[in-house]
Amino acid sequence: MNNLEREVLQFQEEFSTIERNLSKVIVGMEEIVRGALFAIVGGGHVLLEGAPGLGKTLLVKSIAKVLGLSFKRIQFTPDLMPSDVTGTQVLAEDSSGKRSFVFRTGPLFSNIILADEINRATPKTQSSLLEAMEEKQVSIFDQTYLLPQPFFVLATQNPVELEGTYPLPEAQLDRFLVKLIVHMPAGAELKEVLVRTTGASLPEVTPVYSEEEGKMTIMKMRQVVREVYVADPLLEVLVRMIAALTPINKYATEKTKKYVRFGPGPRGAQAVLLFAKAHAVLDGRINLSFDDIKKALVPALRHRLILNFQAEADEISSDIILEEIRNAK
Repeated sequence: MNNLEREVLQFQEEFSTIERNLSKVIVGMEEIVRGALFAIVGGGHVLLEGAPGLGKTLLVKSIAKVLGLSFKRIQFTPDLMPSDVTGTQVLAEDSSGKRSFVFRTGPLFSNIILADEINRATPKTQSSLLEAMEEKQVSIFDQTYLLPQPFFVLATQNPVELEGTYPLPEAQLDRFLVKLIVHMPAGAELKEVLVRTTGASLPEVTPVYSEEEGKMTIMKMRQVVREVYVADPLLEVLVRMIAALTPINKYATEKTKKYVRFGPGPRGAQAVLLFAKAHAVLDGRINLSFDDIKKALVPALRHRLILNFQAEADEISSDIILEEIRNAK
């Protein structure tokens, strides 16, 4: 057994431990939990969409607690300002009476950020996350401040309410590695939720790692994911899939030409590959398969397709178009 194979085994053990501890408070939602963890070990951010009360906030808080990482929750509202997120320069006076501007960090300076109801903030405040999510840094006036590593944004939004919301712009959506849809729990799962949450004692997760151990574990898992080998023919398949989702490309499908205004870009293809690599490692493989790409296609690209009015009129969603690409022979 070579070193990479040992690292893959350790990855599987760590991942199973994290999942097992999350299951103490998270009922069902296996696909959502796994998808969020895949994004984290892939080094990306997660957009969780679902109606209120489905456990989105609880999931993010539980992930942070299990990993032992620093965590901040930011409740996005229309009156939230960019400086409330990033921090700002304030005038301070030292013991000698000398005054100077010093930087006071905002809640963004943590390992895991819960951007709760992100679409309730104005575009000005939403844009404060753009640099942080991509460059892992914040610029205030003429100074640049690095964010702690690892750094992840897990944002939630409600797909139902329209009043008082500001849809995320395409540039913002593109910075999320995946978009996961949280559904209402099934009958048996809902029953278990009621049993766990209305009794005399509430279930709680316990940290698996200290903060430093959690950071090291995530960084090691991220490195293992990136070491997965991708054969050139599989890269060609992925490139052809992206082309099939681009209206102006000669490989575009009929649905793409009819319903899609803009297809995914290079960042979308990167997201598919990283998410697929995480699938492969958890499966105990150091090489990517076509099935891994198929599993990653919808969560990694559903928020990157910009549809036209005809799609809305015909009730065609991004998922329908992506499923056709995924199942094409």
